Amino acid sequence: MKIGYFADGPWSHLALDKIIQDKELEIVFIVPRFDTQDPVLKEKSKELGIDFLPIKDVNAPSSIEKLEEYKADIFVSMSFNQILKSDILSKPNFGFINCHAGALPFYRGRNVLNWVLINDEKEFGVTVHYIDEGIDTGDIILQKKSKITDSDNYRSILDKAILLCAEALHEALNEILSGTAKRLNQKSIHPVGFYCCRRKEGDEWIDWSWDSRRVFNFIRAISEPAPCAQTFHDGSILKIRKAEIIIDAPNYIGTPGEVSGKGKGYLIIKTGDSTIKIFTEDNFSKENQDNLNKLRIGDRLISK
Repeated sequence: MKIGYFADGPWSHLALDKIIQDKELEIVFIVPRFDTQDPVLKEKSKELGIDFLPIKDVNAPSSIEKLEEYKADIFVSMSFNQILKSDILSKPNFGFINCHAGALPFYRGRNVLNWVLINDEKEFGVTVHYIDEGIDTGDIILQKKSKITDSDNYRSILDKAILLCAEALHEALNEILSGTAKRLNQKSIHPVGFYCCRRKEGDEWIDWSWDSRRVFNFIRAISEPAPCAQTFHDGSILKIRKAEIIIDAPNYIGTPGEVSGKGKGYLIIKTGDSTIKIFTEDNFSKENQDNLNKLRIGDRLISK
């Protein structure tokens, strides 16, 4: 089966490696994001003898005409960023598919893995689906899920999701090739589902009036390679990359954000319900680490 690959970034690299090992599958061209033109994909395409086609607008008639010359059976999107319209979606015989890092019809949209942790989910999913003109609304081919534990953070589930997506995409392509692929309408799972907005600069501030569980989830959800959670004290922005739930911490009314205890490498901070441990070890900068370690019992952290 001949594949047209619209792709960018680490998600697409691992999936590409898996596809090219399958003798039944052949990538006939790679269209990267036009703004970044992924250098890793560019180098891989050169090594593999695959045409690398930076296209500013894949929906333009001239672009579609160019892509049709390759006679691809199916188009695949992996972290591609252009909105796809009906003309290009309808060209391949087997359609245009995508692997989305969310368990559709839930977690449509952007920055899904961050939102999964923020919402304290106990598992996350990846979904291979047909692309339609909606946002992550097309029929589902297959879905894979993985457990989330309190030891997970954004980096750990990102790594798992990249691997899971590559496996799911390869499996879906083989199901399509063999004629065994299913098409599950998302409304059969839930009539509405939900959409996650893209996280933006300024979304990193911790609200210490949240309960401890919510603060914990927020900190791990936007740890590296995301910007990391931050708070404010005495004119300085402090970044926090790791926190820990304190088992059996008592609930009491106090001042959210107040430093209520400290030890080597950690602080105890009052939250909306109890307290939480945050770690002061840091790789951002010595200044950030020093500012965290200088905090004294009774100091108060605030949102900007």
